[in-house]
Amino acid sequence: MSHPVHDANESSPYGDLTREEFYKKHQILHKESFMLNQQNMKIFTQSWRPNSTLQLEGLVAMEHGYNSESSWLFELTAVAIAKAGFLVCAIDLQGHGYSDSLPGHIPNIEPIVCDCIQFFDSIKVDHPKLPAFIYGESLGGAIAILVCLKQKREWNGLILNGSMCGISAKFKPTWPLEKLLPVAAFLAPTWKIRYPNTPKIIQGVEEEISCENPNCKASGKPPMANTLELLRVSEYIRRHCHELEVTMLMVHGEDDVVCDYRSARFVYESAASEDKILKIFPSMLHQLIGEPMENVELVYGFILSWLGDRANKAKSTVSEVQESNVPYY
Repeated sequence: MSHPVHDANESSPYGDLTREEFYKKHQILHKESFMLNQQNMKIFTQSWRPNSTLQLEGLVAMEHGYNSESSWLFELTAVAIAKAGFLVCAIDLQGHGYSDSLPGHIPNIEPIVCDCIQFFDSIKVDHPKLPAFIYGESLGGAIAILVCLKQKREWNGLILNGSMCGISAKFKPTWPLEKLLPVAAFLAPTWKIRYPNTPKIIQGVEEEISCENPNCKASGKPPMANTLELLRVSEYIRRHCHELEVTMLMVHGEDDVVCDYRSARFVYESAASEDKILKIFPSMLHQLIGEPMENVELVYGFILSWLGDRANKAKSTVSEVQESNVPYY
C-alpha cells in the first residue's frame, strides 16, 4: 500500500493539492454533515468511500484522539482504508473539530460514547449487510473499547492504534496533584495542567502539519476535569477489559510515552476475544502516522491486511449461515 500521508508537506496533509483535488486523485467520494445528539449539540460527521461500482468490503467507523479531529491528518488514514474498498465514517468528538462544546473539554466520556453509537448505528442501519469494524486512535481507542463493551456482539472487529488503555506516568499529574485531582477538578475543571517536560509523540513533517491545523480547538495541556475523567476511564477499561469478546487487533509503538504499551498488553491478555492480535512496534512513538515512510507502510499495511482478511471471514460466515437457513423441499 501507499499511505496518503506520503503526499503531505509541511503546511497541508493534501500536499500541493486542494482537498477536492486530493479526493479526486485518490478516487474517493466524500460527504459531511451534522447530527443533533441527545444533548441537542451539533456533532460534525463525515464519510469516505471509493468512487467505484465495485462491491464494498465492509464498514469502518473511526474515532480520533484528544486534541485531534476527524479531518486533517486523521482523515488520511480514512482515505487509505476507503481506497482498500471500505465505507469509512467518523465524527468529531465534542469540543473537537467542528462539533459543539467547550474546546477540548471532556468532563464525562459517556455522552461522547453515546454520540458515537448514535451516528455509527445510523450508518450500519443503511448498510446492514456490510461487516462492521470500529477503529480508534489514542483516546479514540478507549472510546472504541467502551462502545464494544456496550455493544458486545454488534461489531465484527475492533482496531486499536496507540489506544488509551492506560496513561503513561510521564503524562500523569505530579504528586501531590494526582492525589488532590478530584478536589482540583471540582474547583477548577477547566484549569489546564502544565508539564515541565512534554515528551515527543510525533515526528517528521507530520509534526509540522499538526501545528498548521487551522481547526484545532484544544491545546496539548488537558484541563483538570479531563485528566480526572481519562484516569477514571483507563481504570474502568482495566477492570472490564476481560469482558471484551470482539475480534481485535492492537498496534502500539514501544516508545509511546502517552499511552503505555504495557497497559495495551494487559488489555490484550485479559480480553476474552478468541481472535486477537497485539503488535508492538519497536522504537516507534505514540502517533504511528508520523513515523518514517517504511514504518508507516509496515504499520498501516498490517492493519489493512488484517482488515481485509477479517472482512472476508465475516462475509463468509454470513453466507454459510444464510445457506444453512435455506429450507429443503
